[in-house]
Amino acid sequence: MVAVLAAGKASRFGGGKLDADLEGRSVGRWVLDAIESAGLMRRFIVTGPDAPRFASDASGWQVIVNRHPERGLSGSVEAARRQAVAQQADLLLVLADMPLIGPHHLRELVATPGSTATRYPDGRLGVPALIRKSDQDWLANLTGDSGAGRVLAEIPRLTGVDAAPHTLLDIDDAAGLEEVRQRLD
Repeated sequence: MVAVLAAGKASRFGGGKLDADLEGRSVGRWVLDAIESAGLMRRFIVTGPDAPRFASDASGWQVIVNRHPERGLSGSVEAARRQAVAQQADLLLVLADMPLIGPHHLRELVATPGSTATRYPDGRLGVPALIRKSDQDWLANLTGDSGAGRVLAEIPRLTGVDAAPHTLLDIDDAAGLEEVRQRLD
């Protein structure tokens, strides 16, 4: 099961980041397209109370609302974890502001035995990450708005999967959006 985390306020961007135009598609739509191209059919989007347009318009996607996005990323991860536990499913966490992440990398995470996380060029582990059912309790240790890397590093036998560094760009501000645009050119 795939959870696209899209509940942030995008305050550094000035709001509306996930609906910003990127080569004729919204930033968030790029991520949904990668997941669909990977053939991952059990999926949902975690939004705040005011869902971005890309999520509201996403046909075939369930939307789960994180009623307290101001508490940070951990609230969205917890909403995703609860959904996966209820469905007795493994959980692939993907950020909606990483438009260059590709379907090949997502398929590789899913195909690797055990829980897996993206290994960044500096060696740290992060999202996208696949947390198997047996390891999902570890996600309850995530607090605030810090990334999942600390918690991922605690999961025993977690495998790091490399991705092309340029695909790991996330958009935090206008400069980040411009950097992604330049990569696409």
